[in-house]
Amino acid sequence: MGRLANYIEINNRYLAEMHNERCKNGIFGMIKLLPAVPPSAFSWANCIIISQIFPNIYGDGYVKAPWEENSIYGIKLNAGYSDNIISHDIDLTPEEQLRAFNELAWFRGIKTGFRMVISADQIKVSHPNKEDETFDWCKKEHQELFIDECAKLVKLGFESMFIDSAKHIGGYDCANYTGVGALPEYEQMQYILYEIRKRSNNNALSFVGEKSTDDFERYRNMGLTTGTDFVTGDDFYKVRHLSEENKYSREYAPGVEVENDNYEGGITYEQRLNRVNTGLFAFYRASDKLPSFMQTNDIFPLRYDTNTHHIMMTNPSYSTDGSPLSHFKNAFADSDGRQYNKKLGEIFAHALQY
Repeated sequence: MGRLANYIEINNRYLAEMHNERCKNGIFGMIKLLPAVPPSAFSWANCIIISQIFPNIYGDGYVKAPWEENSIYGIKLNAGYSDNIISHDIDLTPEEQLRAFNELAWFRGIKTGFRMVISADQIKVSHPNKEDETFDWCKKEHQELFIDECAKLVKLGFESMFIDSAKHIGGYDCANYTGVGALPEYEQMQYILYEIRKRSNNNALSFVGEKSTDDFERYRNMGLTTGTDFVTGDDFYKVRHLSEENKYSREYAPGVEVENDNYEGGITYEQRLNRVNTGLFAFYRASDKLPSFMQTNDIFPLRYDTNTHHIMMTNPSYSTDGSPLSHFKNAFADSDGRQYNKKLGEIFAHALQY
């Protein structure tokens, strides 16, 4: 699945129910959206990556103004699941809710995964009877907690993990590192990924690294399946040539990017459609296709005064009357967005034959 997949990260917090100042039930928003997500083709999978599962460090469960930071790049471990995502109003455990989402996605012919941060100062370890502790990769118990939290999600049905800042693991190219805090060492990450597969009893997992370079063997040997941001889909023939160069690499291949989580605007609808088309069809044989990477904005265009990175860093409600329905109505682009979505659907429909 992972070597050929189209990865579509959807910000499930943005789809949560905004009740005035409270934010909840994001997993229900994801479930409602599933029928509108393109199903997988015959030869490759479409895989939803959800942006949040664990509590974010500041303001979890609360709406904040569009200019107030409420980042989901900072998470708590050993603290259950985010109040943004889980419903406490029904008689189902958080695990049952997440499993239900995964099983409904499979029924639709869609794979699922989750985003995970690895920058130490962006992770807190929660304790019942004392203050939260900053994560430390040098502490064995913290490393084991990280592995167990990820393996637990895989056991609930997630089949992929997107790893934020993966390019810089082991101190690689840290001059361009924008995360906060230490990262795992190279051999340490090899162990972590191996153990997640082992403890979840799933050897078919896909590990996706944020960003890639020409040194593809470095990522393959780490245990990754693909990496983002190596090439955009602007040049169809360049991507097709890259597909041909990597056709014998069945364990790891660089990905074609439509948009990443740091996108702050500037891509037109036409450019985005072209990139999606390239990501889906730039190959000589379907079995040699490169992975591709998209965001919510590429499938369901956002309203004009926000962008992908903004809704990762903040948690605004766009409701005009304090109701969840108003937020949903105002969260996305209007008629031109629907026209874009129709054209996008035609591209994905054509891909179903492959």
